[in-house]
Amino acid sequence: MRTLIGNIGFAVVAALTFPAAAQTGGAVVTKAPGSVGVAETVKLTATITAIDKATRAVTLKGPQGKEVSLIAGDQVKNFDQLKVGDQVNIQYIEALTLELKKGSTAPVARTEQAAVAGAKPGESPAGAGGRQVKITAEVVALDANTQVVTLRGPQRTVDLKVKDPAQFKLIAKGDRVEATYTEAMAVAVEPAKK
Repeated sequence: MRTLIGNIGFAVVAALTFPAAAQTGGAVVTKAPGSVGVAETVKLTATITAIDKATRAVTLKGPQGKEVSLIAGDQVKNFDQLKVGDQVNIQYIEALTLELKKGSTAPVARTEQAAVAGAKPGESPAGAGGRQVKITAEVVALDANTQVVTLRGPQRTVDLKVKDPAQFKLIAKGDRVEATYTEAMAVAVEPAKK
């Protein structure tokens, strides 16, 4: 089981929504010389079908009838207000940007930041959480024939195919690439409709 607010992430949204027709939102792709980014937003409404007060497990049923069980961690305030039949509105945002840092000598590194906020006592159960991971990697190899760039990060080395020839030409061995991954989720609970 996953924690309700904190790190529930795309897996929970995917479990409740796929096929894709059940979700709303969209993807945005941006591109500039030496950078590329993509962001996707998913919004959905699920219904609480079961609550185990002892374990704080909450079962949600998505718009396609799929169910997923989550643990409402301590950061989920006003847990006792949750009722079977309540509607849970979830908005999930995921974004990734890659930026070429020409001539940079920044160390190969990984940093992570996270934050969680919940409803105040007496308010309807709600919360928001997010995290951002930044990785600086070094370009250690380039293959012009396949347009593959090899990046050495703090934990592993990966090969990335650069589909845009103009972007590939900007990259040189020894350059740094900064990857920023951001995910955020907001959850609000509405009482069951009478």
